[in-house]
Amino acid sequence: MRVPYLPDVMWEPVVRHALLEDFGIGGDVTTEALGCADKTVEARFIARQAGVVAGLSAARLAFALLDPSVRFEIGIKDGERIEAGDVLAIVQGPARAVLGGERTALNLLCHLSGIASTTRSIVDLVEGTGVQVCCTRKTLPGLRAAQKYAVLAGGGSNHRYRLDDAILIKDNHIALCGGSVVAAVDAARLRAGHLTKVELEVDTLEQLEVALAHGGVDAFLLDNMTVAQLHQAVQLIGGRAIAEASGGITPHTARAVAETGVDVISLGWLTQNVAALDIGLDIVEG
Repeated sequence: MRVPYLPDVMWEPVVRHALLEDFGIGGDVTTEALGCADKTVEARFIARQAGVVAGLSAARLAFALLDPSVRFEIGIKDGERIEAGDVLAIVQGPARAVLGGERTALNLLCHLSGIASTTRSIVDLVEGTGVQVCCTRKTLPGLRAAQKYAVLAGGGSNHRYRLDDAILIKDNHIALCGGSVVAAVDAARLRAGHLTKVELEVDTLEQLEVALAHGGVDAFLLDNMTVAQLHQAVQLIGGRAIAEASGGITPHTARAVAETGVDVISLGWLTQNVAALDIGLDIVEG
């Protein structure tokens, strides 16, 4: 799998903010009090459970921002599967920097690896169907780019990054247009540029039929439909637009949803409710 890329300039604000939050106004008083802050140490990031790694650049920056002399050697790349006991990276430098950046590095690495691992588990479940596993804008404030990067590392795809990426007409937008799907689509098309896609959320087959008869929609978000309804929706669309299933999809239902013939399944919980992957940082030499 091709490893996604996020430049340091995009990681740095997140990492810097986390370090500042952790250091407060007094810094790491524990390490300083022990009188060993200048001692050179070596520590290893070790996986404590299997999964997919993501966020090693963030971990590296957690130390580099504190002391550019710190060495950070990556043993496994983002996007790769890992097993318990695997050494992900080795960090070497002054204890002041290694221990000072430890929690920030682990917080980001464990969280993002959890997203990548969860995404990969869904990708594996739907393998062979041709469906894309996609995240949503349900991300933690300030972490959107990082969380969406982790989805890519897990083999998934990204939906909109922001409100200005594409036009997505949802139920509340339709309500603003007097409840008319046609009025909402027409208004959107008047504003949309030639490169701007229009997606329409529908939660009934009747809405879908009206929109298909009218035209002007590039993708349909089939919201909270049953597997039987999704089968019908895909047949109605007939390849004229992208079919995206969303709402209530779980690991138990993902395969069945994918087999309806939809092009995309989107899951907000990939980034919203994910459990961190268990990774530790252990000093092995000092």
